[in-house]
Amino acid sequence: MTTANVVNPATEQVVATIEATTEAQTDAAIERAHRAAVRWREVAPGDRARLLRRFADVVDANLEQLAQLEVANSGHTIGNARWEAGNVRDVLHYCAGIPERLLGSQIPVAGGVNITFQEPLGVVGIIVPWNFPMPIAAWGFGPALAAGNTVVLKPAELTPMTAIRLGELALEAGLPEGVFQVLPGKGTVVGQRFVTHPAVRKVVFTGSTEVGKQIMVGCAQQVKRVTLELGGKSANIVFADADLERAAATAPYGVFDNAGQDCCARSRILVQRSVFDRFMELLEPAVRGVRVGDPADETTEMGPLISAAHRERVAAFVEPSTKVAFTGERPDGPGFWYPPTVVLPGAPTDRVLTEEVFGPVVAVVSFEDEADALRIANATEYGLSGSIWTNDVGRALRVSRGVEAGNLSVNSHSSVRYWTPFGGFKQSGLGRELGPDAALAFTETKNVFIATT
Repeated sequence: MTTANVVNPATEQVVATIEATTEAQTDAAIERAHRAAVRWREVAPGDRARLLRRFADVVDANLEQLAQLEVANSGHTIGNARWEAGNVRDVLHYCAGIPERLLGSQIPVAGGVNITFQEPLGVVGIIVPWNFPMPIAAWGFGPALAAGNTVVLKPAELTPMTAIRLGELALEAGLPEGVFQVLPGKGTVVGQRFVTHPAVRKVVFTGSTEVGKQIMVGCAQQVKRVTLELGGKSANIVFADADLERAAATAPYGVFDNAGQDCCARSRILVQRSVFDRFMELLEPAVRGVRVGDPADETTEMGPLISAAHRERVAAFVEPSTKVAFTGERPDGPGFWYPPTVVLPGAPTDRVLTEEVFGPVVAVVSFEDEADALRIANATEYGLSGSIWTNDVGRALRVSRGVEAGNLSVNSHSSVRYWTPFGGFKQSGLGRELGPDAALAFTETKNVFIATT
């Protein structure tokens, strides 16, 4: 038996020891899901909807417990963790409306009737990252279950606690055995079997672009469906006509939320040259004012990084030659802390401008005009999210159309709403999650022609 310790990143103390799922156990779980899929797809839409609403209600009744688990396991601030648990509940309630509204169509044809059906795929394998363990899990299993699929879910090795609890809550809510299973363990074991096992009809993966490419290659061997939500290097574009005070005051929360461990983090701030100095003057007190500390404290705004190894990786982006404009504070003592850091790159090719840091480090550069802003914003292999700050509606629309990214906000840093689509351009991913069409990604369209003449 292989076990792994779960560590609280704010204290460096072991909070749990988890048994890792073996390859044989993974295969057995997939087979259970495969058998259960035959029954689950036949559950009446209204009954499936009621079970999902009951699941949402059970999550709501355990919301504080889930939030506290996430604080201890992931180092998320308690405010964020409560929102994340609430997001699971809300996604389930939203998805409970899907079974009774997953409609086919009737297409006019000569000589008969032509109809379509949205058929469930079968078993869906979901691989969840460590940065947002609860919501990202729900974005996959909510629509997958609603569409009539069964789910096997692998949480990240570092953050399995809330996923395990959600699996228990699903059974408490009355979901049939085998419909939703959580398999903690190594990606090279559990995740790899999701990719290679023929009974798994689709893999949903959120994580690094490098691993996403490997999963895509593996799934291609069986022409297996994939949804990939990968890396990001999002731009926060500030034009001279914007509300600079508001843009500067909110900029830290566009990148330092969850200690910058967010694929949507606006880790590049692009500021029009004519207001660059003024923006930096406003940004400094906003960054220095970010409250970094105990994530269980209600007043904390930024917690620790997930591990010592990840802290070393983030720190490597701030090289000795890097010009640091200013930093925020960080606690002393145990914990994987790193201060909010603002840097001024020396060249467009600097790593801090081109690679995903996944930590609380933001690079600030200037631009001349709209064309220059778009050139810089699009000078990356990623295209997930971003923000545009301007009071000119025409400019907001022009730049929104010009930025190569899947999710943009104007005068805001909000990237995700469970009722709107989410996903990236370029190497930020493939497919869309959330929104009114989310369940379609977990179905096959079947076309049936019935001759009447």
